[in-house]
Amino acid sequence: MTTGATWFGHPRGLTVLFLTNMWEQFSYYGMRALLVYFMTRQLMLGQAHASYIYGAYTACAYFTPIIGGMMVDRFLGKRRAIIIGASVMAAGHFMMAFEPLFYLALITIALGNGLFLPTLPSQVGDLYRRDDPRRGWAYNVYYVGINIGGFLAPLLCGTIGEVYGWHYGFGLAGVGMLAGLAIYLNGQRWLPPEPERIASAAAATAAAPRGFDRRTVLTLVAIGVAVTVFRSAYEQVGNTVALWADSGLDRQAGNWLIPMTWFQSLNPLFVMLMTPPLLAWWRRRADAGHDQPPARRMALGALIVGAAYLLLALVAWQAGGKPAGWMWLALFFLIFTFGELFILPTGLGLFARLAPPRLGTTTVGAWFLIIFTGSLSAGVVGSLWSRCEPASFFALLAGLASLAAALLWLLHPATQKINQTHQNTN
Repeated sequence: MTTGATWFGHPRGLTVLFLTNMWEQFSYYGMRALLVYFMTRQLMLGQAHASYIYGAYTACAYFTPIIGGMMVDRFLGKRRAIIIGASVMAAGHFMMAFEPLFYLALITIALGNGLFLPTLPSQVGDLYRRDDPRRGWAYNVYYVGINIGGFLAPLLCGTIGEVYGWHYGFGLAGVGMLAGLAIYLNGQRWLPPEPERIASAAAATAAAPRGFDRRTVLTLVAIGVAVTVFRSAYEQVGNTVALWADSGLDRQAGNWLIPMTWFQSLNPLFVMLMTPPLLAWWRRRADAGHDQPPARRMALGALIVGAAYLLLALVAWQAGGKPAGWMWLALFFLIFTFGELFILPTGLGLFARLAPPRLGTTTVGAWFLIIFTGSLSAGVVGSLWSRCEPASFFALLAGLASLAAALLWLLHPATQKINQTHQNTN
């Protein structure tokens, strides 16, 4: 934990982690904005095949943090892991510029991500005492950093990839990763000290607090199942929704054709615009004693995302095979993003808050296991796109998000007990 000078009311280390994460996300979303188009247009892969690859890649990118988190806690340490992970990811992004290295590049990025991804958010928690009220809000601030990078990436990497060539777009993503590494290295003095590492499973078990019992684990697993269902719908924005933006949307704005990758910037743009007023509203409710419990907040978010997909289903049905107006997709992203802000930062903060003191990276890595399973299921669900009408497919996604909402709502009593136990042990 660090104390002392602050920027914008938070420890200065949060700004360093915010900017590092922003550029890492620029590289990830820059590559992701191009990936499905590159596979279907340049590599000439079928849509179902490309969807499986997309799902497998995103799943692997979130599976490696599980192993990486354990390596960080027991052997490498957080700072060394971020430096190694960022360097490996940058190499993978530059390899994407060479077509014969396509699959090797995807593997390289996923491996580097395994060290980088669980380590950075776990350092956010290390900046604060466990009873610091700013700790929970810090993850929403950190989430804005993700989305600034995600906003810029399709505009820059996507445009360059579409206009000048896919490989140049992938190369720019690598430059973004190096920028994030440079910021991290230059901001070392503001970061929390390295916690003591645990060298054995027995020591790790002994280090865990009483509140991290079997009931906690089982409840978090149940939350993981619900979020996996949710992400099978959520992850379609970079896959089938992106394909619909190309084939099922009228992108003409006057005499100008909107680049298809630009729509991927709407989600992070709305995150940046909505987060400050939403945080202010949550803070006022908390001060008035009406703070919303985590599971119910997450359930509401999943339901809102389901409503966004239902909107697309209605638009596609009404269009009847003709191109729909691009403003409908903009409205979809507005509703979609509002729901996302209720569920994803809340889930990450919940996992980080329940982490044992010296197993923070491992526990955050467990959150990325959920993203792994959700990404795999999203790849399978996405493969149905070429077999369904768009309206039916989007209705299926609405149903999946609504199912996740119901599961999360049912988990509210269990999560409340865990929170109370955790507060009593601290």
